[in-house]
Formats: sequence, structure tokens, C-alpha cells
Amino acid sequence: MVAVVVLAAAGVAGWVLWQWIDSLALADPEKKAAAQLDVVKVSASVAVAGGGLFALYLATRRQRTQELELEARHAELRHRQAELDQRDRTQDHAEQVAETNRLHSKRVADASEWDAISRRVTDLYSTSVGQLGSDHAAVRLGGMYALERLAQDNPPQRQTVVNVLCAYLRMPYAVPADEPPQRRLGRPRAPLRTSRDRPASATSSTPPRTDHQANLQEREVRLTAQRLLFSHLTHRFRGPDWIVHESPGFWADVDLDLAGATLIDFALAGCAARTFLATGARFIGTTSFAGAAFTGPVQFDKAAFAGPTHFDKATFTALADFSAATFAGDPVRPYDLDHSKPYGNSFVDVSSAAAPGSTKSALPGSPGSTR
Repeated sequence: MVAVVVLAAAGVAGWVLWQWIDSLALADPEKKAAAQLDVVKVSASVAVAGGGLFALYLATRRQRTQELELEARHAELRHRQAELDQRDRTQDHAEQVAETNRLHSKRVADASEWDAISRRVTDLYSTSVGQLGSDHAAVRLGGMYALERLAQDNPPQRQTVVNVLCAYLRMPYAVPADEPPQRRLGRPRAPLRTSRDRPASATSSTPPRTDHQANLQEREVRLTAQRLLFSHLTHRFRGPDWIVHESPGFWADVDLDLAGATLIDFALAGCAARTFLATGARFIGTTSFAGAAFTGPVQFDKAAFAGPTHFDKATFTALADFSAATFAGDPVRPYDLDHSKPYGNSFVDVSSAAAPGSTKSALPGSPGSTR
């Protein structure tokens, strides 16, 4: 369409010029032919100029179209990028919400599990401690072993269980003799009663438990408590292969309070503890602290050792107080650590790092101590 318009404009211009030349009425034919030739050239120039203008118009329009298309494409890309960014933000938010919910659920589950464990530990502890007050020795033994298992499975409860065992050993106790007391001769005897006159408990097949039997059973319970302390304070043991191994049941940093307790054949040989309080305690039978190690203060003041006592190679990192302690069978000889005593007491290679201001008299065999 544009080409037709350009050709028409060139034709019109040529026709107008041609008519103008004819109106001049030139007499010379050569001049007229030259003028008509110039008219043709002008018409052709007009046509060429119009074509050039049309080509320039087409190029400009094409460029504008391309620019518009490119701008539209950029706009579409920006829109898609915005959608992708929004989708990523939505996904990130959803993931954050999911992670927050997961952590919250995990905290709730952990709290519930911890509450369940705490309730189970509390129930087991309460039941076991209640068993220690039973009149039957077997029930008391079961309570002690239940407490041991509780402490082994729950390290934060170990000191509490040790405190319970120590409190049980601190309870008043009279050590029974090996044989029950015999009835004195000449004492009047009660008249015999028939089975009809006897109560139902007297006619049962189970013989009545005497006080002597009860004391013997209580001694076994107390010896069990001592063995439990010994087994869990021993940090190394020699296996069947004669190799020293670390004990998996060792309870570290334990404090023992046995002040005023009555202890029978008490042994902590090779054990390790933090503090040991035995003020006024009675040690009956053989007592051994050989190779024991204490990292905190140790108090044996006013303690009474009624049998052979061994402290060979014991280590006291802090102050060890033996003031007014008594050791059966051995005379007092200052700084005499000879272990070949008549009664078998021995204090060979005892190591102590006394606290500032303390004196060596706190150790057995030193001035002011009694062995």
C-alpha cells in the first residue's frame, strides 16, 4: 500500500512537471527533450526517496516492535521470577513451620519421656525405700538391689542411693553373737499348754523367729549394703586374664556419711571416693582401706576399730582426721608405722596431703593418735 502511494506521488509529480514543460512551448526540440528527461529523473528521485522513507519507516517500526517484544518478554520473565521467588518464600516458610512443629513435637515428646522416666524413677525409689522398712530381711534385700539397679541406670541418682545405704548402716544395731543366748538353769518354766490352748500361730508349721535370728538376718542385710558400696566404688578390677580393667559399674565422686555407724568386716580396699565421714563409727571385725583413695576430707575422729585394721597404701588428698580414734590391740608408738603389730593393724605407705594449718598428728601412728 505504501509502495502504491509512493509510485502515485512520483507519477503525479512527473505529470505536473511534464504539463508545466509543455506549457512553456519551447521551440527547440532538444531543450524540450532535455527538460522532459529532467522530469523523468525528478519523478524517479521522488519514487526512490519515497521508497527510502518507507524502508526507514519499516526499520523504525520493526525496531520498536522488537523493543516492545523484548520489554514484554522481560516483563514476563520478571513476573515469572517474582512467582518463583514467592514460591520459594512460601516453601521456605512452610519448611520453617514444619521444622518448628517438629522441634516442638520433639520437645513435647522428650518432656513427656522425661516425665515418664522421672515418675518411674520416683516410683521405683519410693517402693525400694519403703521395702527397706520391712520386717522381713528378704524384702529389705530386694529393696537394696532395686536401689542399686536404679542408681546404675540413672547416674544422677547414684549419690542419693548411696545416701540411703549409708543412712541404713547408720541405724542403731547390736551385733549378735554366733550362738543364741542359752536359757539359765534353775529358772522356773511356764506350764505346758496343749494344742487346744495354744494360739493358731503357735501351732503353724513355720517356727517363730527369735530375736537372735532376726539380728543374724539384719547382719546379712547390712553386709549386703556394705558389699554394694564396695562393688560400685571399685574403679579397677583384675579379670580372668590377669589384666586390670576399668569397672563399668564404678560410681565416681561419691560422698560417704557413716558417722556413728556400726560396720562389720568393712572393706573399701582399692576403692575411690570423694569424702568419707566416719566420726564415732564402730568397726567390728577386719577393716581394710588398703589402697583406697579419697580426694576430699576424711574423718575417723572418735572412731573405734575393734579388729585388725589395714590402711596400707591408702591415699588421702585432703585432710585425714584420726583424732581420738582407737585401734584395738596395738600400743601407741609415735611415728611407728611398722605393720607387724600383735593385732595385725598396718599403716604402711599411707599418703596424705594435709590441709593448711593441719598437723601430722591427724594420721594414725603420729603423736596424739591412738592405735
